[in-house]
Amino acid sequence: MFRHTETRVSGRTIHAVEAGAETDVSVVLLHGWPQSWAAWRRVMALACDRIHVIAVDLPGVGGSLFETPFRGSGDIAATLHSFVRSRELQSVVVVGHDVGGQIAYRCARDWSSDVAAAVIMNVAVPGIPPWEEIWRNPAIWHFAFHAVPDLPEALVRQRERRYFDYFYDTIARHPARITARARAEYARAYRVPGALRTGFDWYRSFGRDAEENAAAAQSGSLVDVPLLYMRGKDEHGAIEDYLSGFRRAGFRDVRGAVIDDCGHFSPEEQPEAVWWELTRFLAIPEGPARRFQDDVASGSS
Repeated sequence: MFRHTETRVSGRTIHAVEAGAETDVSVVLLHGWPQSWAAWRRVMALACDRIHVIAVDLPGVGGSLFETPFRGSGDIAATLHSFVRSRELQSVVVVGHDVGGQIAYRCARDWSSDVAAAVIMNVAVPGIPPWEEIWRNPAIWHFAFHAVPDLPEALVRQRERRYFDYFYDTIARHPARITARARAEYARAYRVPGALRTGFDWYRSFGRDAEENAAAAQSGSLVDVPLLYMRGKDEHGAIEDYLSGFRRAGFRDVRGAVIDDCGHFSPEEQPEAVWWELTRFLAIPEGPARRFQDDVASGSS
């Protein structure tokens, strides 16, 4: 069902997994921390009979290797833009979960002429309200810890699985839906040389990202890319605060969706509901969905 490819762009190798025949619209799926492309496997299985879907390992994680470090979400967005251009995809929808949602935001803001629509899931975007409230929330302790130079790597290395499990078990409503096989896959993805540092560097770049995003929002420039913000019902905070923030940042068409019976890891906790919201947002025709089999989590085709 899934096809694995490697594409060389901007001095980096992007590992992508795609499904479905190429159509007029391609949905590019960006994972968050601490996961890999495989976080999307259930959504991809539901989608691939109706649309072309591509999930990537973010640069520096899993199969996406690099020689030069990135500089914040804008740099990652530029690399992914080069990837999309190299594939000659015509109409691209960028869907990002967690940190991937922050990158999807930059894709929509920085490369709006090449992005047909964007979806941001389960995350606050640095510099865009309610970012300051999230940053000050003591319950989000790991933002500050991950930003400390070198220390997180020293403490987590060789303990990736145990450390990641804390987050799956704490902020998911249904932790069992992040299966043991998937958890092992994610731990492997961050044992690749440099990957653990890459993941923590995402947090270390929040200050830079916040400055750049706030400056763009205050410039008065408007963004015509339709934007859907999606979150699990058990996530903290009111969704309207996020929608208002995106509108204040210049996005003209902002919509929201709340996934019932769901925590932070929406693509795995409630893949059918996530896919249904995507079909409604993108006006994808209804049709039979392929049955998902969990034997793809390890990366087998």
